[in-house]
Amino acid sequence: MNPLHDIRKKFFDYFETRGHRVITSSSLVPDDSSVLLTTAGMQQFKRYYTKELDAVQDFGSARTVSIQKCFRTTDFEEVGDDTHLTFFEMLGNFSFGPVGTDDPTDYSIQGYFKRSAITWGYEFITSVLGISPERIYVTVFEGDERTPRDEASYAIWHNEIGLAKERIRLGSRQDNFWGPTGAEGPCGPTTEIYIAPSADEALAGKGVEVWNIVFNEYIARMTTGDKQEFQKVDQPGIDTGMGLERLLTITEGKQNIFETSVLRPLMDTIRIHMSHVPERDIRICADHIRGSLFLMSDGIVPSNKGAGYILRRLLRKIIALKITHDVHVDIFHEGQRMVEELFGNIYPLIRESERMYAVWKEEEERFQESIAGGLKELTKRKEISGADAFHIYESYGLPYELIKELAPPHATATMRQEDFDAEFKKHQDISRAGVEKKFGGHGLVLDTGELKARDSQEMDRVMRMHTATHLLQWALRTLLGETIHQMGSDINPDRMRFDFNFDRKLTPEEIQAVELMVNERIKEDLPVYYKEMSKDEAVASGALSFFKEKYPETVKVYYIGSPESGGVVSMEFCGGPHVERTGHIGVFTITKEESVAKGTRRIRATVA
Repeated sequence: MNPLHDIRKKFFDYFETRGHRVITSSSLVPDDSSVLLTTAGMQQFKRYYTKELDAVQDFGSARTVSIQKCFRTTDFEEVGDDTHLTFFEMLGNFSFGPVGTDDPTDYSIQGYFKRSAITWGYEFITSVLGISPERIYVTVFEGDERTPRDEASYAIWHNEIGLAKERIRLGSRQDNFWGPTGAEGPCGPTTEIYIAPSADEALAGKGVEVWNIVFNEYIARMTTGDKQEFQKVDQPGIDTGMGLERLLTITEGKQNIFETSVLRPLMDTIRIHMSHVPERDIRICADHIRGSLFLMSDGIVPSNKGAGYILRRLLRKIIALKITHDVHVDIFHEGQRMVEELFGNIYPLIRESERMYAVWKEEEERFQESIAGGLKELTKRKEISGADAFHIYESYGLPYELIKELAPPHATATMRQEDFDAEFKKHQDISRAGVEKKFGGHGLVLDTGELKARDSQEMDRVMRMHTATHLLQWALRTLLGETIHQMGSDINPDRMRFDFNFDRKLTPEEIQAVELMVNERIKEDLPVYYKEMSKDEAVASGALSFFKEKYPETVKVYYIGSPESGGVVSMEFCGGPHVERTGHIGVFTITKEESVAKGTRRIRATVA
């Protein structure tokens, strides 16, 4: 079996037999609007930790296991060394409480805590993966004036697992305490499993962190005197994370992540056409090609903002390296075929090669047109400030990093990222004010999480698709039954994504019927309007709500249709904005229907 598939199967099988439900990776575009991209396996489960949602009700177990697509932008400058990537996959097992016996031999669906999490982590690495126990050492939280030492984890490792004290190291809050994100929220100590090349190196603490196990047993609160206090929670949770690429480095005995089975084939493909290029630049191309394809597979397109800017930065770095090293082969196309071969069976969206390649070509052509003018501008300047860099970015589309890379070294000696960022923020504030004025201060400006747009033209298109989601939910409930409800959505000017609960794939006939029902309501040019009322009144009226959302005491309910137009078609809790009549939506087209997780389906669609 392919090593990449083998390790996935072992991980899922091990935890599934221990009462965990296998959950499909969520999108790199998270439902949580507080973050730009999905950076960890626990993100799709945040509301289960806060008890807003019930895991047993939704998954049939308080235990889940996943291999999550992740993307981190904090390490851009380090990509190309032995350990850093933008896109990676995170293996994780999770418990949302309440804790049952916490006996590692208890394979029920109850929650668990430190004994089970530590025992299973150690057992998977040693017994399933065959790593020698002599190569392992661990860290636990040493405690400080705010929260005590994690005595329980230390005792489990030493007394139950049997690790010698020399193999249990104490770590500070910075290294062995997670959270909270911000001043308040769930948090707790961590224990980390390290694997060293040899027994001697393990005793000397010279290994690689492989598995981080977080014990969410505290909640941080700010007191009236602005002091942070930590209180024990009634139902602690487990959140673990293990990087797949880093794990493969260990199990395959490689020196770095780029030599593993998950990246080596891509590296070899690129090297055929870039044999004269420094190794680090080949690694950057491999990372950026893979990362950009996964971003595009989740519907992200290049732009000057948010996730679209991250994608643009990746693609333009590839182009810049091609120019710098005089590479004339389409290395993106060559790399794309290898990524599809490696990941197509795991992530079907990565097979949408024609669509994603078209995005690459459009961006390449756009950048080629602007780069000539940008380079000319760069070479004639004796000095480039951060503000100058932003104006060059505005005019020619060259991101800060490429300006720094392509400009003469003497010209960028005083150029600072913070000055560039300040100008960028000024530009965003001006754009935001203009859109707020046009749309009446809805608060739905450029990026609200569910809806994304950067100017008034895009906002118009986003509103059309937003109203279409209400009609889509009505059509699904009419066709498939009133147990259907929204599980999540994401809308940008190019497409809409709507998740709903259903336990099987829709047939082609059902997809066609849903599409037809929505378009019929659009042709009827029904009125769209809202009424403000108390939350209790809205619930009593039968208005649909997004079950993951917490609503204020006074809410807006949006209606499609009226008694005068033949009856109300849709009635939902919603903050808006929407079009005034359905006729403005245009033609609604479903582009894809797919599985997201067990019992959850996703529809992707557009309007024209």
